[in-house]
Amino acid sequence: MIIIVFSIIIVLFFTVAVLGYFLLEEVTRKDRLTNRLQFVTVATEEIVEDLKPAVSPVIGLVSTLGMLVARSGLLSRKTLSEMTATLEAIGFRGGRGLGLFIGTKLLLFLITPAIVYFALRHYGTTPFFVFAKILGGAVVGLLAPETIATNIRTRHLKKVESGVADALDMMVICADSGLALEASIARVAQELIVLNPALSSELTQTSQALTIGTDMRNAMEDLGQRTGIDSLKRLATTLIQSLQYGTPLTQALRTLSAELRQEALIKFEERAGKLPTLMTIPMILFILPCVFLIVAGPAMINVLATLHGMK
Repeated sequence: MIIIVFSIIIVLFFTVAVLGYFLLEEVTRKDRLTNRLQFVTVATEEIVEDLKPAVSPVIGLVSTLGMLVARSGLLSRKTLSEMTATLEAIGFRGGRGLGLFIGTKLLLFLITPAIVYFALRHYGTTPFFVFAKILGGAVVGLLAPETIATNIRTRHLKKVESGVADALDMMVICADSGLALEASIARVAQELIVLNPALSSELTQTSQALTIGTDMRNAMEDLGQRTGIDSLKRLATTLIQSLQYGTPLTQALRTLSAELRQEALIKFEERAGKLPTLMTIPMILFILPCVFLIVAGPAMINVLATLHGMK
């Protein structure tokens, strides 16, 4: 019986490994539509690759299972939208991303308890510890994919936010040179590929939406809502108002860029102001004992020597 269960665990382990491999391939796979739009808008000399890999049965099964759960109503719209935004930040843009993510969570929810149980089978053999191991494995398997994806999304958004002011300055230069707003966004996205790839990908997605005919208002609002970054929401509002009321675009962008840089400076000053408070505990733990030892050490040695001599 133990051999049969162990064999099942090995099969499940290899299934998860194969699934992870294909998920990695799905993340790193370039979308054909993205390549074609970049080829048309940026006019590069790269040959658009014909990427249409055969879908693995495992990937298809897991994706189908995940989509069934997503469409069943068990998850709210807000949860699904947050998952979609997180997946877009880590490389899944459309397609089977949401289904694969939900299906992977369910698969790990079923497999991880068995792995944890057999890995720790010699520790805690009472029913309480057995139940705790199974429950802990289920919780880890259910939350681990979302935790990893959320951490990747958080780092992505921090990189995006750090480059907004530079992007605004570039857009001002493009506007002064006579480029239209759509062309300015595409040009800035191209220039930021090396400097800030995260922000470049977001601007590229917005540029592609404008290229296929999306309204400027909807495209800019989608940029702010997709990232959730306040500076990009303000950028979208500024551009929409500039187009609606005919205000000078370069002046509005310069004002917004100056505000963002001033806010960044204030944040740096706040962090610098917190340093004395944060340094208090390290000083007490590491610096003051050394000072006391240097100041009081010779006196203590003399006292100990005197007491020893009296004996």
